Amino acid sequence: MVDGQLRARVTARPVDGAANEALMRLLAAELGVARGRITIVRGATARVKVVEIGGLDAAAIRSRWPGVDV
Repeated sequence: MVDGQLRARVTARPVDGAANEALMRLLAAELGVARGRITIVRGATARVKVVEIGGLDAAAIRSRWPGVDV
């Protein structure tokens, strides 16, 4: 984590949304939520993305990753 942001690296290539899908599966698995609760709000075609995670409040995310900007 750098400057309050969570950094994730996936091995999927950015072709046909594979990297976005891999990121959402990674976040779902790490946070224990369904994949369908994660949405890319901004940056779907960029390296930097903003995601929305339904079903979790900010405190739950911060408890998993202290210092993350939520």
